[in-house]
Amino acid sequence: MNKGEFVDRLADSTNLTKKDARNLLDSVLNLIQTTLLQGEEVKLVGFGKFGVRARKASSRINPQTKEPIHVDAKVVPLFKPGKELRREIEKHLKVSLRGDVKRK
Repeated sequence: MNKGEFVDRLADSTNLTKKDARNLLDSVLNLIQTTLLQGEEVKLVGFGKFGVRARKASSRINPQTKEPIHVDAKVVPLFKPGKELRREIEKHLKVSLRGDVKRK
């Protein structure tokens, strides 16, 4: 589902206009982004936690050239799903041997 489809479903499920639904979604996403940029977490109980994590600098190997590569330290966003979300996904979806996700 892309953002436009999400807005359509949000509008349908809340009886908002598409414009209002888009504004609501944009506001929520901007609030999450602003909070992360301040170095804080956003915890939505039952859904998950948005946060940031620091990664140390490291040395890697380019698999094509076998040359060593230096990777600088950086901060990356993360999302950790909550227990309730994980349980619901496990209950409703299954993974095939090829790694495909399918409905049960």
